[in-house]
Amino acid sequence: MPSAYSTASASGRSVPTSLWRNGDFRRFWVGQTASQLGEHTSLVVLPLFAVLTLGAGAGELGVLRAVGQAPILLLSLFAGAWVDRWRARTVMVLTDAGRALALGAAAVAGLCGVLGLPALFVVAFAVGALSVFFDVAYQAFLVRLVRRDQLVRGNSALEGSRSAAQIGGPALGGALVSVLSAPVAAASGALFFALSFLSIRRIGRRESVPERSSSPPRVWRRIHEGLRFVVGDPSLRTVCLASAAFQLFFAAAMTAYLLLLPRDLHLSGTAVGLALAATGPGALLGSLLAARLPSRFGHGAVLVSAAALGDGVFLCVPALPGSSVVTFPALLAVNLVFGAFSQLVNVTLMAVRQAVTPDGMQGRAAATINFVGMGLTPLGSLLGGFLAQGWGTRTGLLVAAAGMLLSPVVMALSPLARLGRTLPAPPGSAAPPA
Repeated sequence: MPSAYSTASASGRSVPTSLWRNGDFRRFWVGQTASQLGEHTSLVVLPLFAVLTLGAGAGELGVLRAVGQAPILLLSLFAGAWVDRWRARTVMVLTDAGRALALGAAAVAGLCGVLGLPALFVVAFAVGALSVFFDVAYQAFLVRLVRRDQLVRGNSALEGSRSAAQIGGPALGGALVSVLSAPVAAASGALFFALSFLSIRRIGRRESVPERSSSPPRVWRRIHEGLRFVVGDPSLRTVCLASAAFQLFFAAAMTAYLLLLPRDLHLSGTAVGLALAATGPGALLGSLLAARLPSRFGHGAVLVSAAALGDGVFLCVPALPGSSVVTFPALLAVNLVFGAFSQLVNVTLMAVRQAVTPDGMQGRAAATINFVGMGLTPLGSLLGGFLAQGWGTRTGLLVAAAGMLLSPVVMALSPLARLGRTLPAPPGSAAPPA
């Protein structure tokens, strides 16, 4: 049977040389774009509803964000073990349907006047849990859909779609909350997930998934295999540590950031959405650069320099004055730079992780890295609320932004910094891909 990286699929059909001539990849890309729009819309709608409508304080906002991020810590490893044994397309379709129903229920509850903080906690947890399974599944699905030498371009295209979502999602969510209402904004997120459901459901290619034995290993054994594989690989081990440092302090920074913008800088909900949406054009630029820079300057050099520049720019935000003509343009510039370089890091790291991981381990490797890295985001959100409440939003954001710089330091001291212009090969492979 041909591998996932060969020019033939498991059903014997050839994969088109160009990604965009592949109709299934186009459907996958459209579904991923819609899903990301729904996710980024809801990430702005729920906190803004809590702060602007329900009067949530720093501690309550931190708890809300932590509840939405807790499934990453609780479910990532189980999601990886499950995705490696099932078709990723099926997982994505089911999770899209579930998220559409959850946000649709939130919209109905809001229109009926019963959408309070407890209901927001439930919706945030449900959407977060389903997003964990979707994110693991779509990363594993790409490897089963395209050839090995198309991984960087495939990731660049998918991350470009996420960039489009970062442009439209926050701006749309903030505008709908300000102009109409939180229930209408939640309904828009449900519609995006429904569109993703319809697009991904139309993918016709049959995946090549590992064969199931009559007595498959228990889920804990499969989780242990994924953990052992990631810990045993120097590159993947570094990805975990760098991701953990970044996600912990980035979550803390975002909690203080979402408080700083409306309260200290006196921005409206629409302005907050537009400021956050500026990350999108930068991320789109980063996706385009990721298709070229690593093969020209080396994957290691690009990772370290881009992480240092992208994370370091957040140190400028606490110095911005409130109600000044330069405040909003400066926020746009900061988010643009952060989006470009963080996206460049994301695409490059994802390609490295996929390249060094065998097909049968893709789901568990992605889930393990999500668990170790993003599993700390609930603690980071709580930390951000604590820092903002105890030290003030500006000082809290400054401390969290400084902590983000631990990520490029970890990569600079690791084997990742020595990666060259070609992607490494999985253990036991004859040679890395061109």
